[in-house]
Amino acid sequence: MMRNTLYSAIKMTIAGAVLGSLAACGGGSDSGTTTAGSNGSSMGPVSGFGSVYVNGTHFQINNAQYRGDDGIERETQLEKGMILKVTGTWGRDGEGEAQYIYYDDTLRGPVDSVTWDDLTKTGVIVLAKQNIAINNRTVFKGATPVELKAGVESTTDDYHVRISGYRLANGEFQASYVGVMDASAPWPYGRYEVEVEGAVSNLGVDTFEINGLVVNYQSATFDGGTAEDLADGVIVEVEGKLENGNLTAFDIEFEDDMFEEDEDVEISGAITSAYDSETGQFYLNGTLIQLTDDTDFDDITVEQLTEGAEIKVEGEYRNGIIVAEEIETRDGDAQLSGFIESKEQGGEVLMVSGVRVALTDSTLIEDEDTEDAQESVVMRNQDLEGLNLGDYLEIEGRETAENGGGLIAFYIERDDGGDLELEGKISSLTDTTVTVMGLELQTDLDLSGFQVGDDVEIDFEEVSGQYRIVKIEADD
Repeated sequence: MMRNTLYSAIKMTIAGAVLGSLAACGGGSDSGTTTAGSNGSSMGPVSGFGSVYVNGTHFQINNAQYRGDDGIERETQLEKGMILKVTGTWGRDGEGEAQYIYYDDTLRGPVDSVTWDDLTKTGVIVLAKQNIAINNRTVFKGATPVELKAGVESTTDDYHVRISGYRLANGEFQASYVGVMDASAPWPYGRYEVEVEGAVSNLGVDTFEINGLVVNYQSATFDGGTAEDLADGVIVEVEGKLENGNLTAFDIEFEDDMFEEDEDVEISGAITSAYDSETGQFYLNGTLIQLTDDTDFDDITVEQLTEGAEIKVEGEYRNGIIVAEEIETRDGDAQLSGFIESKEQGGEVLMVSGVRVALTDSTLIEDEDTEDAQESVVMRNQDLEGLNLGDYLEIEGRETAENGGGLIAFYIERDDGGDLELEGKISSLTDTTVTVMGLELQTDLDLSGFQVGDDVEIDFEEVSGQYRIVKIEADD
């Protein structure tokens, strides 16, 4: 399993030494990540193939070696949403060369229960007493969240899944990928293979707990330590078999450092512990991040480094800490549902119901109607070519004022069709028009309760080449 290292409090005491070493070498602006190329590790979810796209870099993987514990040995076994650590080189041109590809499941086992709100696109999967948050950015393969929920509740389907995600500060998880596995297949896909990770609690002679799951370690083998190294608060990965609601451990692995000392690092994911102004630190995916006076911010502020915010950090790994040189947001502040009206630049720029939508190499493109077996091998250029005029898209991203306004897409899902909707900030307002994302919408509704800068939800329609508001309300 990839280590989402949750460092102990003692790590905080080395921050001064890290900052001192930065001052001696001239700060973050002199490190490798600010030059034309970097040599290190990039960790984040797969956003496309051909070879593989991670953190906005197109990594060539023809000569890469695969490493990990959970059966991933070639590109065709990878899926969008799986969190990889790619070790190699990459440049500011968005091209890279992978030397090693690391993948391990975060969790694996039978689904106990599923909650899902199809309106908000949020829910929770419970697996071996572990709570895993799911949302519209979670990639599902083999079953949708609705199908998972219905199958578990009806007891007609025994879903066994592998999950790639991030461990949160409270010990729960955020899923990036959920894939249904063949429960009758041999390891690592077998019905009885269960994997969990987390902090040890209630340590006893033969057992301990992880988020309420009792783990019997009497017959387990250990990797990276021994049974004597177990203690409350220590982070471990456990593989084993569920018996009467408890986990009989076959193998227990102690968490180690995620990166090599002094290597350049890119990492994306969710903030698991908010920014502390006294230490200048926060946790991302459980990894400690240190800010300096030279840290650059891209479309985000220090005040927005709150728990749950999705960001990407570039920096250098020193003494168990990533010293941040650049931070950019991956949190969307706008949504759009509409139809493709035109394509430019090979599909990298779309006009969707009057809004200019720009795609990047980090944009995750999903298709609700594509068969799982097909979708896993779709190349990035095929993703773009497959976005056809007239297709209905649901898009999440960030508003931009460039090119007259529009949306930078983080996530796109193609669906069968639906209403025209947008959520964004009012940039211009008159008695009869509202402009959001560069789109001017006509209306005869009363706009007296709105002003420039308000976040709004708008249902609209296209009439004779013009866009008219059907409904507008404040977005809380």
